[in-house]
This record gives sequence, C-alpha cells and structure tokens, in this order.
Amino acid sequence: MFTRVPRSYLQGKQNLRVNDQYYITDHGLRQTMLGNNQQNIDQILENIVFVELLRRGYKVSVGLNDKKEIDFVAQKGNEKRYYQVTYMLGSQATIEREFGAYDGIADNYPKYVLSMDKFNMSRNGIIHQNIIDFLLEH
Repeated sequence: MFTRVPRSYLQGKQNLRVNDQYYITDHGLRQTMLGNNQQNIDQILENIVFVELLRRGYKVSVGLNDKKEIDFVAQKGNEKRYYQVTYMLGSQATIEREFGAYDGIADNYPKYVLSMDKFNMSRNGIIHQNIIDFLLEH
C-alpha cells in the first residue's frame, strides 16, 4: 500500500538511514480514505509523479542538497534525473524554492521542475515541464 523512499545525500552520495519518506502506491485508496483532498494538490501531484517514475523503471530516492530537498532522484542504469514537483509556479518565492533546490549540484544530469503551468519557465539549464506533458511522454 505504501512505498518507502530513502533519502540520499547528494554531495556525499550516501543514503541516509533516517527520515525516509512514504508514498501511497494507489491514489484511489487515498481518495477513498480521505475523500475530496484537493487542498493537498501538491502532495497528490508529487505522489503521481513518484508512481510514474517507478512505472518507467527508475529507482527513486529523495535527494538532500545541503539543506534543500530534491523531491526525486530517479536512476535507471547509468541514467540519472532530478525532479521537483509543484502545483503552480505562481509566486517568485515558489519559483526560487523549486529552481533553487538545484543550486550547488554541479553534475550534468537533467534537472526538471514539473508543474501544471502551461508556459515554459525553464532557466539556467533546468527544464520546466507541464506535469500532464510529462505523464504523456511514455
């Protein structure tokens, strides 16, 4: 029913043994238990992206970059991708938080910010993508 997701410290490349996160494997169960839970849309979208990354065959962890959290570090073989998930990039503070999570990550793996916004806000080599477009890719 739930999947445990380990946290990885990105600078040291090791897994942390505390503060794992848990994601529900079937959003319909959450909806049944909590009813209409649209006030938690950020968590719901994050959960949907998590399940999709697993479906695509990625091993998924939560990344820690200094004091900032990367929602997902997705790895499959030698391929690695980073993902930040938010409902909307509706304020400068949200934009800074989501894009700023990647500050200090010096590798060249793709970095994404996924949101429901329909216009492209990519910057500094970080790819902004609409969540629906992301889900329809494969």
